[in-house]
Amino acid sequence: MKRQVNGMDRREFLKRSGAAAATLGLFPSVMRVRAQAKPTADQVVKGKDPRLIVHNTKTGVLETPLDLLREHEITPKEISFIRNNQVLAGGKTLEPLPLKGWTVEIVGLVKRPAKFDASVLKELPQHEVLMVLQCSGNGRSFYAKYAKKTSGTQWKHGGMSQTVWKGPRLKDVLEHFKVEPYEPAARFITANGRDEPAGTKPDFEHSLPWTDPFVRENAILAIEMNGEPIPVVHGGPVRLIVPGYYGTMNVKWIGTIRFEAHESYNYNQIPRYRVPIYPVEPGKFSKKDFTFENSRPNWHQKIKSVIFAPLDGETVKAGTVKVEGVAWNDGVVPIEQVEISTDQGKTWSTAKLKPGKSPFAWTYFEAYVALSPGEREIWVRAVDKLGRSQPLNGGIHWNPSGYEWNGVDRIKVKVS
Repeated sequence: MKRQVNGMDRREFLKRSGAAAATLGLFPSVMRVRAQAKPTADQVVKGKDPRLIVHNTKTGVLETPLDLLREHEITPKEISFIRNNQVLAGGKTLEPLPLKGWTVEIVGLVKRPAKFDASVLKELPQHEVLMVLQCSGNGRSFYAKYAKKTSGTQWKHGGMSQTVWKGPRLKDVLEHFKVEPYEPAARFITANGRDEPAGTKPDFEHSLPWTDPFVRENAILAIEMNGEPIPVVHGGPVRLIVPGYYGTMNVKWIGTIRFEAHESYNYNQIPRYRVPIYPVEPGKFSKKDFTFENSRPNWHQKIKSVIFAPLDGETVKAGTVKVEGVAWNDGVVPIEQVEISTDQGKTWSTAKLKPGKSPFAWTYFEAYVALSPGEREIWVRAVDKLGRSQPLNGGIHWNPSGYEWNGVDRIKVKVS
């Protein structure tokens, strides 16, 4: 028996509906929607794991889900996050570029500038460092829970990786080419890559304090990532690496390093990539209000911790539950303690620590907590030897661009 729709059989109804839709141009609209389906990470960047979260397809902004990140002590290139402001032409791939033919210049307030082929960097003493590389916007989405949503990519925890970088120290490169900065005038280095800005946007560059011993002693011109030539999308063939500093300061595709008396006035140095020196009221302050006097750049990473297991929203069995994760800071001093609370911060217990293999690496923690049936919260915070810790309300550090989130990590689990 044929089904009737308003007096018509179903086949006739569909036939007439299809004709009407075609007349109204509805089918092409549906087809356009399907054609605009969000691409997977491997379609955005050749060689990436398709399970990565795609935030931006134009420059290639990808986040690593925690269930992938926690599987590796050293984050493989296939699942490493990406945050690109600009892209080197043809650079959205995990393939490398040759060092030979890549030119690097060191200029500015120096007695003798240098210009050299990057292949020379392989001949100099090599320095290797295991470190946490973290976007300064990592965790940005959490500001909305405590204060007000900020602008920018709404990262959760996956805008970070733990990676091994290798190359000559910048100070050794200077010595090799007899580049002598004018002291004390040369207080900053400004790094610029060979990537090109999009449209009318200012070219991307950043300044770092040459007066900071961490920069002088630890900065390297990296030519390897995880024992291989650096993939183009991750800044190869040459990337400035400063352990303990936020990722944005680890400038990719290095072409020029300038010694200067002042921070760059480039838009990406000010007003962008800055946070207020003193707390501001959420929503009442704009990045346009930033000056050199009332703000600071995203340099040293703040102390932070993240729970790897259980994950937020997971179901666990009642009783004793193992809590695991990582903590880190800028490497100035070690992580001294990681504390866990299951009663929303009223009481805290101490986790067992396993220090990382370098001052700049993750410190692993684990603890066992008792959970009864129902929906429960687990909070974690780290403390280092300088007494630096994580605020219970991370919103206290609200800033218009959502940088440097380091509030106490909180997850909710269902206990059965």
